[in-house]
Amino acid sequence: MSLNKRHPLYQEDIKNIMSIKGIEGLHGKSFLITGATGMVGVMLIDVLMSMKDVKVIAVGRSKEKAQNRLGEYFDNPNFSFLEHDVCYAFDNDINVDYIIPAASNTHPLAYSQYPIETILINVKGAEHALNLATRCGGTVIYTSTNEVYGNATNNEDFTEDSNGYLNLTNARSCYNESKRTSEALCQSYIAEKGTKVKIARLCRIFGPTMLESDTKASSQFIKKAIAGEDIVLKSEGNQYFSYTYVADAVAGLLTVLLYGQIGASYNVSSEKTNVRLKDFAQVCAHYNNKNVVFDLPSEVEQKGYSVASKAILVNERLKSIGFNPLYDLKESIYRTIEILKS
Repeated sequence: MSLNKRHPLYQEDIKNIMSIKGIEGLHGKSFLITGATGMVGVMLIDVLMSMKDVKVIAVGRSKEKAQNRLGEYFDNPNFSFLEHDVCYAFDNDINVDYIIPAASNTHPLAYSQYPIETILINVKGAEHALNLATRCGGTVIYTSTNEVYGNATNNEDFTEDSNGYLNLTNARSCYNESKRTSEALCQSYIAEKGTKVKIARLCRIFGPTMLESDTKASSQFIKKAIAGEDIVLKSEGNQYFSYTYVADAVAGLLTVLLYGQIGASYNVSSEKTNVRLKDFAQVCAHYNNKNVVFDLPSEVEQKGYSVASKAILVNERLKSIGFNPLYDLKESIYRTIEILKS
């Protein structure tokens, strides 16, 4: 399984993102993107580099990994890779228009094995991105998460003003709470230093830029479908979540960048891909005429799993600034599998 960026469907995804109204305003701009080799980072950089005159500083901890995921740009004068740990400050000679801190542990196994590191990557990563923006006058597009809402109470859907319930007694709260703290840090920098920050709350993302090491349920389902195996579900699958195909997620992120208000947060989600976990699994199984098999998780796996049973993100605020999701669930899963299996 590997990402084939030349696949017609992937190229079509890039073209669809490039059709966002006003994206031509990014010509000649410069970006620093942490988490550059992640699911969102890779597609975002592919979009920006397709513009030919956008400069990108891609930040990651492994040059080897970056060469594998973004190697086609290493000889491009508009691209540079910075091998750097986001827990440390950036050099003073960096000047960019936009900073997108997308580095994080974003899958359950990482939460359970490295809760301390998860907190530090999120909070210190946000701090150093904000310090860089303050110094150079750039704008931070902070990539937050649906996880800041915790579990729904009274069966509500989450607007940007919602406050869900979080249980601080389990280690998995390392991710939720550090993202909440990072958002508070963003608002504090706006209030105290006048830093320009916009917040995009991404929901559960899937797509062809997923990493082989990704342990999220959706990624496991997709890998099983590509391998032609039964889909293994580690619960009854009644969890009802907002998912987003990565191309829609990147389009939403860029819409926030272009049209979002300073200090405002935006749910980046798609009503077309709100789904129960068992139904997501069933679509993947149907691809190869396989079955959904229920299997209880191990103790280590269980520690990283979300306790949320419902997390639906309302995207009306994002739609009000021009976002229109393109892909439904079956099409998104089909595109993911076709691109990766090629």
